[in-house]
Amino acid sequence: MEQGKLIKAINSAISNLEDSAKALVEKNEKGVLGHVWQAAADSEYALFLFSFMQPEDFVGSSWKLNFHLKKVEVGPAIVLAQDLLEEAKKSLKNDDLHEAYKKTWMARDYLLRVWNMLQDIELKKAEERKR
Repeated sequence: MEQGKLIKAINSAISNLEDSAKALVEKNEKGVLGHVWQAAADSEYALFLFSFMQPEDFVGSSWKLNFHLKKVEVGPAIVLAQDLLEEAKKSLKNDDLHEAYKKTWMARDYLLRVWNMLQDIELKKAEERKR
């Protein structure tokens, strides 16, 4: 499989995280939500592409069991996910597929957590408007 597609997906996720950080600074909540969702989708696609490369090495990795997210805040989690994806890209260029997969998987988990938090905030605001 061509690594170009994988790098393109990771780059797209990084770009969307940059846009989400800008939207966060501008207090554009819907922009943050949309860009985080797209970055999570790009990360998920990258993980899907990894599964074609060496699936037996990635399934059931012990580090997944030890990876537990604590309470995260939106801004720092976005930055951390972006850093993890940058590290994944470097690992990929160094042909360290396992480390690239691990960093992408971790970034995706942060993004899903952020997206869920933002969704909860949007739901609470919608309920408040109804009252």
